[in-house]
Amino acid sequence: MEAGLLSAILGLVTVQGETAMLDLDLQKIAGFWREVGVASSQNLALKTPKRLEALFLTLSGHELLVKAAYYSSGSCETENIVGSEIDMSGTFVFPGHREIQVVDTDYEQYAILRLSLHWQGKDFRVLKYFTRSLEDENGPGFWRFRELTADTGLYLVARHGRCAKLLKEELI
Repeated sequence: MEAGLLSAILGLVTVQGETAMLDLDLQKIAGFWREVGVASSQNLALKTPKRLEALFLTLSGHELLVKAAYYSSGSCETENIVGSEIDMSGTFVFPGHREIQVVDTDYEQYAILRLSLHWQGKDFRVLKYFTRSLEDENGPGFWRFRELTADTGLYLVARHGRCAKLLKEELI
């Protein structure tokens, strides 16, 4: 399960050069987010059989509750993960040497997250672009995402998946 979660959320890719947001409003980051893009210098994120479609973030004190919706072998799967905030810049740590950091967001339309993991003796990082919408992929955050990933490699992986829709409607 750990390797599956690794490949689905993090995509096993490396990204460098981005910085975290300062003074993140944690209450505003909560809610539904659909994955639209992945930035990497490798293509391993595209090879995973379990594809992340969306996240639903909930805050409880200094914990970030993440409900992830995946598409896998023709069906939707969900996973609940609990992370703890380590600083006010929006960095959360999760079991299994994993970390999520909010790099940029306008809270209403887009979020850019840096996900990192130490796995099999190596550090892996990936930038992911999320929107609140099931349809909009090229909103205002897209250009910021492109700017952050100009030297990295870019994989837009938007899928009009039913798993994201079901998660947004709270049916899974």
